[in-house]
Amino acid sequence: MANISKINRKRESEAYQAQKNRQEIIAARLTRRDMVKLGLISSTGYLVHKRGLSAWADTDDRAGTPNQSVSPPTTPFTKLLPIMPIKQSVASLNPAPTVTPNTAAGERRTRNHQAPDVGLPFPAPVLYEVFQQAGTVNMSDQLPLQTIWGFDGISPGPTYMSSYGTPILVRNRNNLPSNNGGFGLNSVTTHLHNGHTPSESDGFPCDSYSSGYWYDQYYPNVLAGFNSTHKQLNLPVTQRGDINEAMSTLWYHDHRVDFTAQNVYKGLAGFYLLFNAFDTGNETTGFRLPTFPAYDIPMMFNDKCFDLQTGLLFFDLFNLDGILGDKFLVNGVIQPVLHVQPRRYRFRWLNGGPSRFYQIYLTDLTNLSANNQFWQISNDGNLLPTPVLVPAVALGVAERADVIIDFASFYGTTLYLENRQLQLNGRGPTDTILNAGQGNLLLKIVVDQPLQGIDNSVNPATLPLFYALPDKTAPPRVSREFKFDLTRDGQWVINDQFMDCDTVRFRIKQNSVENWTLKNPSRSRDSWAHPIHIHFEEFQFLSGAPGLNGSGDPNQYYRRREPPITGVANTRKDVVRLLSDSDVVLFFRFRDFLGRYPLHCHNTIHEDHAMMLRWDIDTTGDTESRP
Repeated sequence: MANISKINRKRESEAYQAQKNRQEIIAARLTRRDMVKLGLISSTGYLVHKRGLSAWADTDDRAGTPNQSVSPPTTPFTKLLPIMPIKQSVASLNPAPTVTPNTAAGERRTRNHQAPDVGLPFPAPVLYEVFQQAGTVNMSDQLPLQTIWGFDGISPGPTYMSSYGTPILVRNRNNLPSNNGGFGLNSVTTHLHNGHTPSESDGFPCDSYSSGYWYDQYYPNVLAGFNSTHKQLNLPVTQRGDINEAMSTLWYHDHRVDFTAQNVYKGLAGFYLLFNAFDTGNETTGFRLPTFPAYDIPMMFNDKCFDLQTGLLFFDLFNLDGILGDKFLVNGVIQPVLHVQPRRYRFRWLNGGPSRFYQIYLTDLTNLSANNQFWQISNDGNLLPTPVLVPAVALGVAERADVIIDFASFYGTTLYLENRQLQLNGRGPTDTILNAGQGNLLLKIVVDQPLQGIDNSVNPATLPLFYALPDKTAPPRVSREFKFDLTRDGQWVINDQFMDCDTVRFRIKQNSVENWTLKNPSRSRDSWAHPIHIHFEEFQFLSGAPGLNGSGDPNQYYRRREPPITGVANTRKDVVRLLSDSDVVLFFRFRDFLGRYPLHCHNTIHEDHAMMLRWDIDTTGDTESRP
């Protein structure tokens, strides 16, 4: 027994030293391509297999448990769920915004704002200024204070409350320090996911700028089709567009090429909410959804790792080609508590990554057999045509879902948001959904607050109608195919090519329809799942929708390859879960703006290691079927 204990201690010491050695590589700001050139990456995509470096030094089974340290223990459900502050506008900016890039004053934008070209007001009527800077936060009382990078120094950053018909301009100032504390790069670009945003303000991954500089981003807050399919010349330009393509829950995050995973993991992300005359933020008007912010709560889910000896947040790039943390955070705090009234709430759920897939249930630990269903009202940023009763919601990285939970019958009860999706490594989820109480408890919800006034929100059981789905029968101008794969030397590719900022892989004709087939050929032992995000426009499924997002048997969400296009799958989305050995066919309309945009995997580890490409919208387009 003494010899076994001695061996275990030695292995723990070696694992911790390997972790430290990997941290030195990450701190050196090397990209995956740099490490391949230096011979640090094996042909399978992992760090070279030797003691003192590899997380797999003691095992040949990548599906097993890696030889690496775990986080220090923490006591759950002692801190309240943080609610992010609402971002406040400013009266003016100095210097004033300009259509052309103001490089003389320190702006790093390279292209003119398109707003005046399409009749949008410039400068925007509402202005904001946000500072990307270091901050100190308490994620758990059992851990030391953590240094994060955040918008205005907090993470998640402040919540933008915006309205359709009112464009805004956000001045992003990079005040990040040169000392990265072990990971992260103080060069940034901010993406509003998935705004109908002109290219120069989209947060293109290669539009990065270093500390001390700034960038003005113009967010039109207009409906898709405002300058094309739904031009409606009898209306002001800010009121045009297809109401059926209205969005609600968006988020913003850093998108710097090669370093998105590190910078977002370090804290650079936040919510951006869009309201209109129907989704008003007031439960007495429009669709009568629970009032924001009292009963409408954004929740960002992340899982993270902490150094076993120091208790400090750390980032391990080489954890199974996708990081799985053993601490679960909601709005920046490990396993917080939320006290609610016995009434309906709107929760806006976001999987902030970096690599985990969730399937979230409402669990009563005193009654594990209870089927606590709730109502899903949106998929990604898009309201469904009508609420759908579900036992759970599944989320890949960057996916969102708005849900309505009625706590009226739960007064005096304690409930938990529980992730029951079994995932063993960063490659993707298994087919296994754990039993109630056996998963990861994310948030404790205590129904103990007295009801304040009348709940005026709509009862989703009455099946109110929201937006209809846009037509998707128009013939495509071109059909394209994209294969997401891994090269022999361990780098992620799309159609066998790496991301390159200056290479335009294909060109889309402005205001045209296209069908895209996305393929993931990986299978069996070397299978991966890829949450694929296409910027700028949402899509609809033509075939291969990945399950019903928790409806019916939740296991079908991962096992089915081509279920009927019904229920929650019958919607608009901006992220598709591309499971192993599967393919999907998507319908797109590309309208209104010109310029460069990316397509990429939103497992941010894959994204940073070249599973991304650039495409452009112009006035002629091309017909490349396999770019």
